[in-house]
Amino acid sequence: MGTNALLLLKLFVVGILGAETLEATLPRRGACNESRLQWEVEVCGEHFKKDMALIQPQYWCNLTYFISEYHLFTLCTETKSHYVDCYWPNPLVEGYIIRIHKLFFSNCTLEQVVWVDPPDDTLIVLILVPIFLTLAMIALVVWCSKRSDLLA
Repeated sequence: MGTNALLLLKLFVVGILGAETLEATLPRRGACNESRLQWEVEVCGEHFKKDMALIQPQYWCNLTYFISEYHLFTLCTETKSHYVDCYWPNPLVEGYIIRIHKLFFSNCTLEQVVWVDPPDDTLIVLILVPIFLTLAMIALVVWCSKRSDLLA
């Protein structure tokens, strides 16, 4: 057996043993305890409901009034999900967050935005400027390519 083959065999053995020891050192995740997660998320929701009760309902659609409470709510659901060995986001937590949104933010939809064309003068400028810049760049390239014969 040559030295290269021996070296390859050593690397192979170290790779296999290294992977097994790496697997043994990683923490194993248990199964997701969904019933416990449901309870924990409800606790997060109750805290959020108490926090939102302190904010007047006319401000519920203005994110600046409740952004910190909402951040704490999402952070709580994420922390509790990891605590009970569940991934975040997951369908159970997403469903609860949707219920919270329906409870507090269902009347926050904005009216449909109607898009209007810009005035004709603005539209003409927005169309003609790129056209003229393209033509100017083409003319510059042609002029420089003719000048390079004189400069060379």
